[in-house]
Amino acid sequence: QVQLVESGGGLVQPGGSLRLSCATSGINFIYYNMAWYHQAPGKQRELVARISSGGRTNYADSVKGRFTISRDFGQNAVYLQMNSLEPEDTAVYYCNADYLYTGTQYWGKGTLVTVSS
Repeated sequence: QVQLVESGGGLVQPGGSLRLSCATSGINFIYYNMAWYHQAPGKQRELVARISSGGRTNYADSVKGRFTISRDFGQNAVYLQMNSLEPEDTAVYYCNADYLYTGTQYWGKGTLVTVSS
């Protein structure tokens, strides 16, 4: 059974930092590109950051220079370090796993990040 479990969300003041984690199980982690998406209230789900199986990364323009995605093959986990958080970053953050060969995707249930003073 495939599971992606996000953690690390919460309430943070503008300018603060959070580190999201996504623990995976039931997949052969090395064969998956991993990504973080977010969905703000009333908006569509959007890509935040992606890291390929080979470690190549790309980011949404809105988070470049502030967020860093990384992955740990030993822990089968992916992380999102979020710095200089802004109220506009408030959203539910979802972990995504994308199988290299077929495009099959799996999603976590999300973790809420609220940036507010």
